[in-house]
Amino acid sequence: MTQPASEPQEKPVLIPRPGPHAPGEPLVFAADFAAVEPLVRSGIDSDRIVVVNGQDTNAARAAAERGRELGQGPVPTRAHKAPWRTLVVVPTYNEKDNLEPIVRAIWRYLDTDILIVDDGSPDGTGAIADRLAAADPRLHVLHRQGKQGLGTAYLAGFRFAIERGYERVCEMDADFSHAPWDLPRLVFASRDAALVIGSRYVQGGCTVGWDFKRRLLSRGANLYTRLILSSGIRDNTAGFRCFHVPALAKLDLSAVHAQGYAFQIEMAFRMVRAGFAVKEVPIHFVDRRVGKSKMDSRVAREALLLVPKLRGRVGKQRLAD
Repeated sequence: MTQPASEPQEKPVLIPRPGPHAPGEPLVFAADFAAVEPLVRSGIDSDRIVVVNGQDTNAARAAAERGRELGQGPVPTRAHKAPWRTLVVVPTYNEKDNLEPIVRAIWRYLDTDILIVDDGSPDGTGAIADRLAAADPRLHVLHRQGKQGLGTAYLAGFRFAIERGYERVCEMDADFSHAPWDLPRLVFASRDAALVIGSRYVQGGCTVGWDFKRRLLSRGANLYTRLILSSGIRDNTAGFRCFHVPALAKLDLSAVHAQGYAFQIEMAFRMVRAGFAVKEVPIHFVDRRVGKSKMDSRVAREALLLVPKLRGRVGKQRLAD
């Protein structure tokens, strides 16, 4: 992994993310990332879990306590380093208030490269991304003209990862709906699965801050998708994911045209139909606090119409080794 020549001192940035835990709940220790999953499935929020993973235990406790006091989660003494060259793709449109905090938060937890795919944000998000990239070679920026959709943004990120020899590529929102301390959980879980999904709908997962209508819409869409596609995946619309790049390189990405939720459904189904292993790890998905949601009725309608077509459009073709 390319490292910057020097690390500037950064000011603490409060993560705009409410925690579902009560103040004063004790930290829980896990020796490694494999030990985290049973804890989360038992109901322990991952923001209370200190993943030692080679750190000094006392130093890890102090760093995590300090991180939680600052609203940054259980920060490790140093960013976790996966055994695979990893790229995190973050699509942006009008995320000027979130961009720098999410980049710093990712690097706080995972030693990784980041690709910002900005669709010509009129609020100056692209310029902020360029400034950050000029200061750190781990950050890359792809500028696109106008809103071209979430699906094409991730496809551009996948091609970037394939062309540059990355081994893992992650999808992550810029708005802190996806906890940065969960990112290394997904990457390390990819040891035995070509697609890892941060799932709201397996034991230990949940949504925080949604109203009844949105919960009903999301659960209904996932139930509908499971019944039609029979893929075995419980959270088909999740946007917090880690893929094996060589697996993506075997798919016909030019055949993927869906956007938004529909894109996530289609990519997961294509991975299943190609015979790749898929794993879901529980996460707490928290509604954004800063900025405006990109979800609209058009995106939901596209997902609804796409699902019945996928069974005929995507044939079984075992591409996994």
